[in-house]
Amino acid sequence: MTPIIIFGAALRADGTPSPALQHRVLSAVQFGKCQKVPVYLVTGGVPRNGLTEASVMRRLLLEAGAPPEAILEDHAATDTFDSVVNCTKILKKQVFADQTLALATSTYHMPRCLLLMRLTGWSVQAVPFPFPVTGRKSVFRAGLRMRIGHEVLASLWDAFLVLCWRIVR
Repeated sequence: MTPIIIFGAALRADGTPSPALQHRVLSAVQFGKCQKVPVYLVTGGVPRNGLTEASVMRRLLLEAGAPPEAILEDHAATDTFDSVVNCTKILKKQVFADQTLALATSTYHMPRCLLLMRLTGWSVQAVPFPFPVTGRKSVFRAGLRMRIGHEVLASLWDAFLVLCWRIVR
């Protein structure tokens, strides 16, 4: 059994899932079909219209046929670092300490998630993300450069925070 962590993505203002969030859940469901009894851990606590990312992902998983008892939730995480720390605590309480984890997130976000979970002490693998990145070419290129820059800086900062967290805990 491989626990699958699905990292949150911002909800729309009305609380509906963004395409990025829908794609993260769909990729996890597709991957989960290859597992004997998948366990999903949804993480994301930034509320929109009274809903958290985790609660929306839970609903999407249930609609896709996941049994309710196979879904663990973290409604407290407000960013990737919080998600890594909270998921570590949840999974260790659930006795998954020696398991390899599967991570479901967008392609641009995956390197940071893999790095942080490995720094936290987990063996991890990436869930394939078969969805294209869409957008107008010129806007997409400018946005991609900004997103990559953000991910590089955020990865360095979050890695520092994870290492500090490991020392303090």
